[in-house]
Amino acid sequence: MQCDLCGATKNLVRAKIEGTELIVCQECAKFGTILGPIKTKQEKVKKRKEKKSTTKQTIKPSTEEEILIINPNYPTIIKKAREKLGLKQSEFAKLIREKESVVHKLETGELEPSIKLAKKLEHILKIKLIEQYHEP
Repeated sequence: MQCDLCGATKNLVRAKIEGTELIVCQECAKFGTILGPIKTKQEKVKKRKEKKSTTKQTIKPSTEEEILIINPNYPTIIKKAREKLGLKQSEFAKLIREKESVVHKLETGELEPSIKLAKKLEHILKIKLIEQYHEP
């Protein structure tokens, strides 16, 4: 390490000069107030190691991968459920906080819903869109 002001490498300390905390030599420290000695990297590493040992978690990898897929008949399922509630596309769009064009594209099959949107639709329409697929 070296002094931030003059480049010297010996007798370094932390000092606050004009509101900024800097690492400076003893000579340059006179331009501000000395905060204390600089901490070496070894001291920082020791503190990190101590913290890591106190919080230990074990994560078990899952043996089977779980894949979520959207029911391929989602356009008709969504449209029938919306009509059953007696809502227009514009009213339904406001209810789920999406654009009316998104609702139209979902019902025509032009747009496949994301898992997040599918969960929202399942909750509001009380339907089942997401299926779990387990790989063998």
